[in-house]
Amino acid sequence: MSFVSIRRLGLLMASVSVLHAGASYAQTAPSKAATDVEHAAAPAWLDQIDGAQAMDWVRAQNQKTLNTLGQKPLFKSFYDASLKLLQTHDRLAMPEQIDGMIYNFWRDASHQRGILRRTTQADYASEAPNWTTVLDLDALAASEQKNWVYHGLSCLDLQQSRCLLALSDGGEDAVTQREFDLSTGKFVPNGFTLPHAKMAADWLDRDTLLVSYPWTEKDVTKSSYPYIVKILKRGKKLSSATTVFTGKQTDVSVDPFVLHDGKGNQVALIREGIDAFSSRFYQYEKGRIIPLDLPERADVTGLLGHKLVVRLDQDWDTHGPNFQAGSVVLVDLDRRRMPQMLVQPQSKQVIEAAVVSHGHILVSLYDNVRGELHVFTPSGDTFNRSQLPLPKNLSVNLISADHASPLAYAESEGFLTPPTVWSIDTDAATVREVHTLPAQFDASAMTVDQFQARSTDGTDIPYFVVHAKDMPHNDANPTLLYAYGGFEVPLFPSYSAGIGVNWLSHGGVYVLANIRGGGEFGPAWHEAGLKTRRQHIYDDFAAVAHDLAARHITSSQHLAIRGGSNGGLLMGVEFTQHPDFWKAVDIEVPLLDMMNYEHMSAGASWVGEYGTVSIPEQRDFLRKISPLQNLKAGTQYPVPFIETTTKDDRVGPVHARRFAWRMSELNLPYYYWEQVAGGHGFGASQTEIAQTQALSWTYAWSALGGVAH
Repeated sequence: MSFVSIRRLGLLMASVSVLHAGASYAQTAPSKAATDVEHAAAPAWLDQIDGAQAMDWVRAQNQKTLNTLGQKPLFKSFYDASLKLLQTHDRLAMPEQIDGMIYNFWRDASHQRGILRRTTQADYASEAPNWTTVLDLDALAASEQKNWVYHGLSCLDLQQSRCLLALSDGGEDAVTQREFDLSTGKFVPNGFTLPHAKMAADWLDRDTLLVSYPWTEKDVTKSSYPYIVKILKRGKKLSSATTVFTGKQTDVSVDPFVLHDGKGNQVALIREGIDAFSSRFYQYEKGRIIPLDLPERADVTGLLGHKLVVRLDQDWDTHGPNFQAGSVVLVDLDRRRMPQMLVQPQSKQVIEAAVVSHGHILVSLYDNVRGELHVFTPSGDTFNRSQLPLPKNLSVNLISADHASPLAYAESEGFLTPPTVWSIDTDAATVREVHTLPAQFDASAMTVDQFQARSTDGTDIPYFVVHAKDMPHNDANPTLLYAYGGFEVPLFPSYSAGIGVNWLSHGGVYVLANIRGGGEFGPAWHEAGLKTRRQHIYDDFAAVAHDLAARHITSSQHLAIRGGSNGGLLMGVEFTQHPDFWKAVDIEVPLLDMMNYEHMSAGASWVGEYGTVSIPEQRDFLRKISPLQNLKAGTQYPVPFIETTTKDDRVGPVHARRFAWRMSELNLPYYYWEQVAGGHGFGASQTEIAQTQALSWTYAWSALGGVAH
């Protein structure tokens, strides 16, 4: 199976280069409570997501952008290059292990929405695998007249051909889940169907689901996620489901999930999300709910026998062993033994993932932003540890693992090193190269440096600079600076064909900043930027800009910055706090109205990250940094590019709309682009994504004076 850590959900974008929930209802405008809180007034109709007047305004704004950026000579070349990269057959087919087969979701020029396909493990390792199409999303969308976007599978253990297939309308987080038979490539007649909503569901057995769902319109949290878990039996209506757990409306969400270890052991868990980072875990067993003795800031990632694999985001005093935040420990479900340390990160290390594979635990670890993979094998009451022989000084990411099989897959890559997929035998602790992406741009004359900038409080902030080997130190290199800075999400070196083709190959310099708020150096790096400490994040980013200037790499007239989602908030803050630092500011699917974010889309779920206006100290801080409220007349701002999507039901488009409206009131120039589909991203189809990317690259290069060569 493929996996994603619960703690990584946050606001994370799908990918840096592509820019890196609710009931069955349309997105809603901010509540009346929100309008009582200070904000720069915009007309009420602008907040109606799909309202006729709002969409007329969106279309007019989009047309202005197409009439300017879309008519520049650069646009067509960037569009063609972006679409070619999205559709090239040279792309790696990332594996997902299901029932002893390899599955992959693939999109190209002939399959805009994509196909779900499979091959054997042996054939996947061949130079040209033979794929069999299991589901054609384009054909399904056409036959059902729906704007379906694939959102993944959740399959029954040991009978994995039966799966819940998640389909999103235009890319929303909300999905429809329908039972699908992978062996026949068809939906199961009279199978499980969960209508469109933000939800979580997993299999207890072939005929039973654990489901968190908005059973009525009121059964959602203030964050717009469900909080009541019920058991749903095959052939029964939703109304007949029986309640097993009820959280609170003040929770973020309540999610059931079922873990297996490949040896017949199974545990059903319920995660009650208290806030963005804190949770309570419960075991569901034979009709009983059993609270688990775990710290609130922890993430359960696997099952090994009767022990849970747990990654800690806080120190844990067990009144026996004490464990450090960032460690991975084993917790006995039977409570017969004290928790056991598996691995503790050292200075500048962070553990990214810990998953079970055939009786072993695979651990992905980063040391000073460079990746490693380790296999931990039980040996009596301890574990033997083996580091897998993967390339050094690159990012290393787990792609897929199967608790019932020793086979797993990982990927290595760097800024200038194309990704390679490796197969792992966890029994033998060996790796084998499977596929490598052909170079998508000529990097032979490029290099990567890692520097440190000194932030305002004296903290050293590492950052990477990707540039030509003969780059002049003349203060004039066109430079794109990217960061995220939130939700303990780390940014590691990655190979972006889009950045390589559309930026580096034209003489641009690319900078990735590992500012606080992220997870590059463990929980403490994140906590340093929480709530009213958040100014550290913004100072870190500005410090990197200063350091680039001090090294004579670039200057404010040649510096563009870009960020999405929480990184879009970062862009908005830098835009208002340091308008003279940047020549171009690309603000993507952003939060910008921090005085009202709690009442907008899923905003209430992020109070643990940003704070709340209901606490005076936090309200004062949010007022100080909120981009919308800090726009000022008479200030010389760079012309920003503001991007969002109508179908974004996570952050929502209202932030971007209000910001653009306020700029227009102040007679400040801006570009605005709102793609209708795409959810919390840049489009549902490859042509839509390419269009947004082309506008973004055209904007950046035009602001900096055109491509260097």
